[in-house]
Amino acid sequence: MRKTWKIKENNITEPFPYRSFSAYAKDAFGMKVYKVPIHLKGSCPNRDGTAGVGGCIFCGEEGGSFEWIQGSVREQFRENKARMKARYKAQGFIPYFQNFTGTYLPLADFKENLEAVAEEDIVGVSVSTRPDCVDDDYLSVAKEIFPDKVVTFELGLQSANEKTLDAINRGHGIDEFIDASKRIKEKGLRLAVHMILDLPWDSRDDVLRGAELLARVGADEVKIHNLYVAKHTKLADMYTAGTFVPLPMEEFMERVILFLEHLPPETVIGRLLGRAPEKDVLFANWNRSWYYIRDEIVRRMIEENRPQGHLYRK
Repeated sequence: MRKTWKIKENNITEPFPYRSFSAYAKDAFGMKVYKVPIHLKGSCPNRDGTAGVGGCIFCGEEGGSFEWIQGSVREQFRENKARMKARYKAQGFIPYFQNFTGTYLPLADFKENLEAVAEEDIVGVSVSTRPDCVDDDYLSVAKEIFPDKVVTFELGLQSANEKTLDAINRGHGIDEFIDASKRIKEKGLRLAVHMILDLPWDSRDDVLRGAELLARVGADEVKIHNLYVAKHTKLADMYTAGTFVPLPMEEFMERVILFLEHLPPETVIGRLLGRAPEKDVLFANWNRSWYYIRDEIVRRMIEENRPQGHLYRK
């Protein structure tokens, strides 16, 4: 029997008709847990000529992240952690190496970065990387440093359509993603995947193929993104020239719901959409607040009785 969800108030709060990260953290750790962003200086193989130049067409100079505190890895972690303790009353923390490609640096540096955040109040660690930059030695080092913590590798896939991956200059294909996912899971590590659901080169069928692919590789978590236009990017040039037109908000919301309906119900949803500072973008979130779009998606899922996983078939 399917659960009936009800809207109790205008500002929708949990429980949601999908498995949120906060719900997962409560089940897994029994406390309020927050990810602590850490900004690394670095590059990616589709920036330095290894797999391409210029990077992804939507990725800005800071490697896909707007959250940045100056200082060493340890200094960033401690400063951000103190801020989250004070603001959110957080009890557990997950240091999150989020920008550029966390494993695209020498193994010794990677190890040093992980050791810098190995503090008593962390419950895990999360490393953002690319499917073509997942080396078994890096996976092993992470597991050795954190044998009793939840270690997550986050793969930026963005689309399950090879032509779309070419259009956004990803520099890798689906085969690399499947291989990297397999090796992460075989090491007993947690797999998260990033997907952009309103890429104009994708159709709704591609969105459904993405859900099926993530289910097939056993993704533990997915972070859904919407396509914003950061300044000083190839996408910004296309937007200004009129060769790129964002999909309507209504289409994005429908794609998100379709995607969630076809995911396994146990898959953690790390986020429903992204956000970016107004000063750094030409277009983001259809001039709506992050909360409005999230709540509207949730409202429709509830009113139309379309919870996560109800169309999933093994």
